[in-house]
Amino acid sequence: MFTLSDEERAIVEVVADFVDREVRPVARDLEHAGTYPAHLIDRMKQLGVYGLAVPEPYGDVSVSKACYALVTEELARGWMTLAGAFGGHTVVSHLLAVFGTEEQKARYLPRMATGELRATMALTEPSGGSDLQAMSTTARRDGGRYVVDGAKMWITNARTSGLIALMCKTDPAASPRHKGISILLVEPGPGLTVSRDLPKLGYKGVESCELSFDGYEAPPGALLGGEEGRGFAQMMRGLEVGRIQVAARALGVGRAALEDSLRYAQEREAFGKPIWRHQSIGNYLADMATQLRAARLLTLDAAGRLDAGERCDMEAGMAKLYASEAAMEIALNAVRIHGAAGYSTEFDVERYFRDAPLMIVGEGTNEIQRNVIVKQLIERNRI
Repeated sequence: MFTLSDEERAIVEVVADFVDREVRPVARDLEHAGTYPAHLIDRMKQLGVYGLAVPEPYGDVSVSKACYALVTEELARGWMTLAGAFGGHTVVSHLLAVFGTEEQKARYLPRMATGELRATMALTEPSGGSDLQAMSTTARRDGGRYVVDGAKMWITNARTSGLIALMCKTDPAASPRHKGISILLVEPGPGLTVSRDLPKLGYKGVESCELSFDGYEAPPGALLGGEEGRGFAQMMRGLEVGRIQVAARALGVGRAALEDSLRYAQEREAFGKPIWRHQSIGNYLADMATQLRAARLLTLDAAGRLDAGERCDMEAGMAKLYASEAAMEIALNAVRIHGAAGYSTEFDVERYFRDAPLMIVGEGTNEIQRNVIVKQLIERNRI
């Protein structure tokens, strides 16, 4: 079993206290109003949450990916939106730490550690999401610069991020296709427009947008790692962290749904006894707790492998797949346990039910996760 250091446990406890004192009392109203949680984001910066994704010496503290996952779980327990607000930030910091040039690391990582600079990534396009190799956004060389044209969809924090890790084709004719994909580190400027905010079932408060690139000029030095054609492989490594983060978000939503259900099942009576004593409700609670524990173990296992320097695309895919499906089922069962109250906007359960599907389709759909898992199974067990 993975254990945290004393410092890491203290960090998780500080974030949990922040969630209980400052997030949960206001999350419902902010979410229903669709209000951007600027003051809560500022508090996350003050608490050093953004710095947890940035390695030393660029950040003040270096924590394990397990600690990071548990911090993410706590934030999502309070409001999944807050955990999502720094999901892309984490992937970009990992990309920079592993693949960035020394100049790129020095330029971005110290400011990302404080939250002064917030980052996101841009992968999905209007014409497709899962088939990244079919993207149509291009970047052509013009002297030392790249001129970018195209569009991206579902970009979280698009209006509030100062840095975007953009996947694009620097060689559209390359074969195989992934050899023509690169990542550019782009900042807001002429030719880059946030076209519109996209309406969503859940995950309110933080914006998800469409981006348009029309003759945008990326300056010299914007190419991640300084080498073309490596973007697809780089992003697959970055998504290992991203999928652990999404699994941890699912843990937080599932945990919140379970905790609310345990409380309600002890307070609510039917036929002369608390409803948890009815076998059907008791079975729901037992299954929910078991699913949540299994999901957490899968997530921490993937995090531990990443900390050990191992590839964990299969393990991260398993964690994301199982945790997200579990969160969806746990949220649905929480609605069942709460009955009519679970369908009311006066309770948080309906929010969990609307937030949970995001983790099923985000950071690679669960259908894609199964493809990743089976490919790795065959690769690791060839006969």
